[in-house]
Amino acid sequence: MNKHSITDLLKDRILILDGAMGTMIQRHTLEEEDFRGTRFKDHPCPLKGNNDLLSITRPEIIKDIHRAYLEAGADIVETNTFSGTWIAQADYQLEDAVYDINFESARLAKEACEEYTAKDPNRPRFVAGSVGPTNRTASMSPDVNDPGYRAITYDQLVEAYQAQVEALIDGGADIILVETVFDTLNAKAALFAVEQAYEAKNVRLPIMVSGTITDASGRTLSGQTAEAFLISISHMPLLSVGLNCALGAKDMKPHLEVLSRKASFHISAHPNAGLPNEFGQYDQGPEVMADMIAPFFQEGYINIIGGCCGTTPDHISAIAERAATFRPRSVK
Repeated sequence: MNKHSITDLLKDRILILDGAMGTMIQRHTLEEEDFRGTRFKDHPCPLKGNNDLLSITRPEIIKDIHRAYLEAGADIVETNTFSGTWIAQADYQLEDAVYDINFESARLAKEACEEYTAKDPNRPRFVAGSVGPTNRTASMSPDVNDPGYRAITYDQLVEAYQAQVEALIDGGADIILVETVFDTLNAKAALFAVEQAYEAKNVRLPIMVSGTITDASGRTLSGQTAEAFLISISHMPLLSVGLNCALGAKDMKPHLEVLSRKASFHISAHPNAGLPNEFGQYDQGPEVMADMIAPFFQEGYINIIGGCCGTTPDHISAIAERAATFRPRSVK
């Protein structure tokens, strides 16, 4: 951990989280060979699209993306591990590569952060180990004809998350970020797994949790409001709670207001660059997005701000410039 405590820094200013990893990867014209590299040259199934694997097969691309966000003003960069559990990697028959994916992803992010911290020791940079929601849900059945069926068990989720978190710790993560939570039961499994990993590794890192409100209903996919989501995870000693993905800043604002009023933790947000167009692309430019986010600062909702789908270093730079003129939210 950096000598400057992140909790101390959060008292002084709004910290900047990075932007989208996938959006930046898509700027490269990558083919199947890029995902296979040498190690997975003879792997039995297609690997194109498994972005987490690029931390092993094309590490220079991932490290350069981290550097671009750090150059744009990010204080915290997320590891390239959104799908870093064996549950998600099973789609590619890569369960055995999970440790290396997470370890190498954390190591690359750590090296990039150390480069920028060395340039300005008074502004340390931090690695957030990204723990995504997996492609399974513990609360709902994937079979409409069998409501009681589950494609995953709580214990399997804990096992998968713990393996991921331990590898992230080994690779040098400073923070664990449980993000894009659409099912709070999955998040509870992840948080329990984090505690298990901390005990196994004899460490204790700050924990961030970020849920996702899926549509205009104002609820997560498993049916909770922002306040209910907060209550469900408030037993944990979190660094922050917040929202990311699914919505742009404008639609996210009322839900952040609820969290800001109710939470005893720091508040984070990394919204999308608006909503996707008919081609699945995000058209909201950096200045427009920064204008949409400005009310978060003006009304004192935020401690940590960044971007999700469609955001780039230009978006993060514009957001960071706005954030610098405001005080962070006071934690109750």
